[in-house]
Amino acid sequence: MLGVCLLFVGIVLINNGLCTLLKVNGKSAAIMNLFVGGLSVFINFVSLVKGDYYAAGTGLLFGFTYLFVAFNNIFSLDTRPFAIFSTFVAINAVVFGAIEGITGSSALGITPDWRWAAIWWLWAILWGTAFITDILKKNLGKFVPILQVIEGVITAWIPGILILTGIW
Repeated sequence: MLGVCLLFVGIVLINNGLCTLLKVNGKSAAIMNLFVGGLSVFINFVSLVKGDYYAAGTGLLFGFTYLFVAFNNIFSLDTRPFAIFSTFVAINAVVFGAIEGITGSSALGITPDWRWAAIWWLWAILWGTAFITDILKKNLGKFVPILQVIEGVITAWIPGILILTGIW
């Protein structure tokens, strides 16, 4: 299921970045966020029912992120609550990067893999940009949408394909 989620996280990040750069209306950009957020919540609800709480907990962070983005864009909401949530997620991403990339967890069946540390920490940077732009009100220009596109490709799309094809 992880490969499926990552494949779609890849396109939603790419979509969000390119839609921002191309100045696409937020309501139009929200559609992909609804699809991916809904898919992620469904897949991770299945993980929750199966008792895979770590996968569900980490995966739901993504599902809620994209649903939050969608609703903010559709209803033109104040983005500060999203930034607070994103800050929470960024902090957790640092922790998950350490667990999955450095320490591992015998209780969770996680063998450390440096690639997961890099991926989680890159995601932490991206989620952290919401705090900078929406709480601190610092304009980062094109940095965030370009980062979304780059991270969509290297942290989600490529790993998703590698997992789906059994290469990783």
